[in-house]
Amino acid sequence: MTPRRLTLAFLVFFACAAPLLHAQRERLSPDEIEYVDKKWPGTKKTGTGIRYLVVKPGDGETPRGGDKVGVLYVGTLLRGEKFDEHTDPKDPLVIRVNRGDVIPGWDQILQVMKLHEKRIVIIPGELAYGSRGKAPAIPRDATLVFEMEVVSIQHPE
Repeated sequence: MTPRRLTLAFLVFFACAAPLLHAQRERLSPDEIEYVDKKWPGTKKTGTGIRYLVVKPGDGETPRGGDKVGVLYVGTLLRGEKFDEHTDPKDPLVIRVNRGDVIPGWDQILQVMKLHEKRIVIIPGELAYGSRGKAPAIPRDATLVFEMEVVSIQHPE
């Protein structure tokens, strides 16, 4: 096969495979997608399958891996059962970004949020607590919803 034909064959293959590869990234079930689309129309989706809706745009910088970030949040299961919250502006939850302090979905979404930005974030189970869950409040493979706001960013010294 000539290099030109080989290149053409690869292009055709990847053009045909793109829809299948995209479909593999969907991490919510069809029922969950329908629920999310009805409850939060206009959500956007990251490449890893996290869905989000910007409630209040940010006006500052974006956290980077290793930064300490102050976050206010309310966490619920997809259908609305609250399992956790940290809402006192005087005492935000402070975590280090991208250091495994929180679920993978948080590490991912915090790195694209700006200071003072507030979002509704829908995190698929495999980017949350996965098949182990977090008994008794969070069942196995549960999709989680967070209303979250970045209230502070501190860079490491």
